[in-house]
Amino acid sequence: MRSRFSAYVFGLEDYLLASWHPSTRPASLELQNETPRIKWLGLEVKGHASEGPDAAIVEFVARCRISGRAQRLHEISRFV
Repeated sequence: MRSRFSAYVFGLEDYLLASWHPSTRPASLELQNETPRIKWLGLEVKGHASEGPDAAIVEFVARCRISGRAQRLHEISRFV
């Protein structure tokens, strides 16, 4: 989770797409269009639960500013 957050901060589209599960991965992200108006501020991992040797559920809150306005992304995601 932290590596993907860092990839968003630095605009590393190739890493994000490579680490995205193929069943839900978009064809492209076009982060270069978003980077000037989004400033990522922090990530807090609230909790996690193992679903076996190669899968887990992660609850996190990512904070950012979009065009100067504070935003929070609170999500529960499954990582494989």
